[in-house]
Amino acid sequence: MANNASQQKKPWHSMTAEEVFSSLNTDKQGLSTDDASRRIQEYGPNKLPERGKQSEFSRFIKQFDNILIYVLLVAAVVTAVLGHWVDTWIILAVVIINAIIGFIQEGKAEKALEGIKKMLSLKASVIRDGQKNEIDAEELVPGDIVSLTAGDKIPADLRIFKEKSFQVEESPLTGESAAVEKRSQAVDEDTELGDRTSMAYSGTTATYGNAQGVVIGTGENTELGKINTMISEVQEITTPLLRQIHDFGTKLAFVILGAAVALFLFGFFIRGHNIDDMFMAVISLAVAAIPEGLPAIMTITLAIGVQRMARRNAIIRKLPSVETLGAVSVICSDKTGTLTRNEMTAQLIIIDGKSYEIEGEGYDPEGNILLDGSKVDHSESEPLTKLLQTAWVCNESEIRKDDGTWRLIGEPTEGALKTLGYKAGLQVFLPERLNDIPFDSEHKYMATLNLVDNDRIIYIKGAPERLLEMCDKQLTAAGEKQLDKSSWLDSIDEAADRGMRMIGTAYKIPDKSTDELEKEDVGDGAVFLGLIGIMDPPRSEAIEAVRQCKAAGITVKMITGDHKITARAIGRKMGIGDGEKVIEGRDMDRMDERELQRVVMENDVFARTSPEHKVKLIKALRANNVISAMTGDGVNDAPALKNADVGIAMGIKGTEVAKDTAEMVLADDNFASIANAVEEGRTVYDNLRKAIIFILPTNGSEAMVVIGAILLGITMPITPAQILWINMVTAVTLALALSFEPMEKDVMKNPPRDPDDSIIGGYFIFRIVYISLLLGGAVTVVFLMLEDQHGIISSRTVAVNALVFGQLFYLLNCRKIRHQAFDKSFFSNKAVFVACLVLIILQGVFTYAPFMNDIFETSPISLHLLLYPLLVGLGIFIIVELEKWVATKKKLLT
Repeated sequence: MANNASQQKKPWHSMTAEEVFSSLNTDKQGLSTDDASRRIQEYGPNKLPERGKQSEFSRFIKQFDNILIYVLLVAAVVTAVLGHWVDTWIILAVVIINAIIGFIQEGKAEKALEGIKKMLSLKASVIRDGQKNEIDAEELVPGDIVSLTAGDKIPADLRIFKEKSFQVEESPLTGESAAVEKRSQAVDEDTELGDRTSMAYSGTTATYGNAQGVVIGTGENTELGKINTMISEVQEITTPLLRQIHDFGTKLAFVILGAAVALFLFGFFIRGHNIDDMFMAVISLAVAAIPEGLPAIMTITLAIGVQRMARRNAIIRKLPSVETLGAVSVICSDKTGTLTRNEMTAQLIIIDGKSYEIEGEGYDPEGNILLDGSKVDHSESEPLTKLLQTAWVCNESEIRKDDGTWRLIGEPTEGALKTLGYKAGLQVFLPERLNDIPFDSEHKYMATLNLVDNDRIIYIKGAPERLLEMCDKQLTAAGEKQLDKSSWLDSIDEAADRGMRMIGTAYKIPDKSTDELEKEDVGDGAVFLGLIGIMDPPRSEAIEAVRQCKAAGITVKMITGDHKITARAIGRKMGIGDGEKVIEGRDMDRMDERELQRVVMENDVFARTSPEHKVKLIKALRANNVISAMTGDGVNDAPALKNADVGIAMGIKGTEVAKDTAEMVLADDNFASIANAVEEGRTVYDNLRKAIIFILPTNGSEAMVVIGAILLGITMPITPAQILWINMVTAVTLALALSFEPMEKDVMKNPPRDPDDSIIGGYFIFRIVYISLLLGGAVTVVFLMLEDQHGIISSRTVAVNALVFGQLFYLLNCRKIRHQAFDKSFFSNKAVFVACLVLIILQGVFTYAPFMNDIFETSPISLHLLLYPLLVGLGIFIIVELEKWVATKKKLLT
């Protein structure tokens, strides 16, 4: 902490109340008004600092700072120079629309910090001048004394010095679903955030009891403020795709520039062409070589991926993240609400030497009580019946069905027990409650005095160890017998190792005249019934999703603020880690960067982690050159979500902070949707590669025609305007059709790609070069064969059609990267056949419409001349399929 932290020598949570008061120069009577006024000048108001914002105009202009946009703008300039204004305006429209989309998406991300600010309390009950007052939470200062009751939002970081059965729900900060019992006693200095029972933190909520605390941190000096600062300081991370495209675009620009200069020099000095002719030749080469349709195709492919993912409950907020998912090799998942349901569930009953399993998850009261896999009728067992009645009656919660979903009203632990009662069919068991003793952290149990069939009975539930101290007998099928305390303690240890929180149950028969219930009435002589094990269970579909991720070469790591034992048990059930090794946050604090980089690669379960630990782990993965995704739902997850290559937030239970920070939001809070999203991400990347290995050879073949004409000293087989026509019609038809290709059958059987690999490796460069030479050479040969007999205009018309038909047939080759074109899925992408039909129609208009003949200097040709384009196309298709067959055999295609 800043100013107020610097005045004390050890952490607030480890100081006694008297030490805290002394350090802050305050006492239980609170500050005076004058002192509070002086302190607010020193520490500032209790609010998070405003971050300087970019102007709307600056944010909009920033959208154009992208290599893809530069390529489009160069293409627009070239088409404008050539006088093709329609193409110019179309390209500029694509640029502007792309910028608008980015501007809107970035604006949504700005809401993340605003979401944190909304978590702060608006009012606070404070003692000043010895009097209790309600003030704006912004006016709190270190040293103020704050009173808290159930339902209050904690207004600042507090050191608790007085409490009564006080519990706080801290999941927004720690990720732990169960409310935490707070005590006034100090804890050890190295205690992790989730175990600091002497502290209550800003942004969390009091759920039970009441307390008083002294303010030790306000505004940016709170734990919430630290998270806010971490989010503010995170640098934007570019995606693997954008890095690859930037590298690819830079290299391509140099290749085109070098070729243009060499061509100009050769034609001017060697061939003796005049400057004007060479200038037009260089323009022709640039128009032919620049894949002006590629950026638009990439944007459309990503957008189609967004739509596909949305249908599978994965909402993408930042377009390039669609593809990044396909490169993810590690998914770091929060536990609570992500891998688990964030709904406490009773799963085990131990009674009378038997262990009963309970079906179902969450607060949905569907499921049976099983013994050795078979459904049991609790009425046939008196101990089981009494245990269930205790859990049902000694309870202050309720569950209700709202819009088809069962929701809890009350405390999660009691909600799990109430749900158990519904499963047992106890809805009709409604005995009159005569009196009760509420749960208290001192006596650690709750008891109710009830009238059942005109007889009085005390039902008791609470901490098992406490109830075992109160009981001297236990109930069995044969009746009451001496309590076997050691056996019960062994059962508690075994269940705890499975990650369960154990609840003890007992009963006592009081005097018939008892109408009031005092602690002395419960005290000793109770009969122990048994144990109920509850936990926040793993999602069954998440277990399958983890298995799918492993099959796809993706490691799943669980990073949670929960206890080590719970984390180990959940990890074991999920199939994450080795079922034994768990790294805690305190372990990480002792590691240097090098050791942490090693540990993060060797271990998969991390417990008792703080927001800082999660960020450290993400950075350690990046240092290992790992593309990572981070899932989460709480505000504590926001810094890690923003640091990860792909931040994934829960859409239903996630905080607005988490959702606004993430690149992807799961609409169904289902971890399984991540596996689907990765599948779609890999498909998007495959389709982008298909588009590139389709567009570059087709552009390359056009460039080869121009270069060949200069080198051979012949008439240009195609004009710049005709090149633009080819590029435009093939980009909006053939290349676009590849964006709709379904996933290949082995897309999730391959390991994640290396983020340092080029988007087109060495083998595909070979493909691009040989297709460029093959198709460009074929078109040049066709032109030369026909020029003398049919004239330049008709020969150029045939040459243009030969280029287009070559590209059309080559499209069929590009539909599959690793497989032959013809298989069961050949007709799966109807967009391909629609695109081919549209292209043929457009070429018919280009060839035979008089107005097109005037614009592009073409002429109608006889039908037998169309045989040349058809033969060129078929030849290209057959040769490429043979090449793919050989490459597959030699395992060159990946």
